[in-house]
Amino acid sequence: MTLIAISGGIGSGKSIVSRALAVMGYDVYDCDSHAREIMDCDRALQRRIATDICSDAVVNGHIDRRRLAEKVFNDNAALHRLNSMVHQAVKDDIAEWASVRDGSPSFIETAILYQSGIDLMTDEVWEVSAPTQLRLQRAVDRGMNEDDARLRMAVQDEYQAARQHQNVKTIVNDGVTAVIPQLLALLDRE
Repeated sequence: MTLIAISGGIGSGKSIVSRALAVMGYDVYDCDSHAREIMDCDRALQRRIATDICSDAVVNGHIDRRRLAEKVFNDNAALHRLNSMVHQAVKDDIAEWASVRDGSPSFIETAILYQSGIDLMTDEVWEVSAPTQLRLQRAVDRGMNEDDARLRMAVQDEYQAARQHQNVKTIVNDGVTAVIPQLLALLDRE
């Protein structure tokens, strides 16, 4: 089985590509939604978060994201510990998910491919790209503050520049170039 990461910075259009692949019948693992689910359901992870990061971050068996964010965004060491815990839990979940897939390509949608180490689990990366201004506009249109969007873009782009997968294909999502023909061309060579 081929495991392909769908990646790209904020506002690039990863979700559009992932939804199109899902409609085509491919299995797509959405790291963001699974990470939230794992944090809300994995009692062992919750205990580790409460013990190692923020004792009042777990309330009635659920993560209080506001409290946790207040703690980790003012403490880089705590943020690093949290990311390490959650990234490992997600990678473990991906490994289990991938183990029951059939022989067709399966996809992992992630904005933090390199930061999480998920790149090391994949056979190739389909990097979704869009012009910076368009990415920024898409993030703002979804309700993000422009300064926060610029900061997130800079951090994501820094990681992207620092590490690169050995097998990267680019999907242009610039609002002009059709995405589906690009996907079909990539799938045809599989």
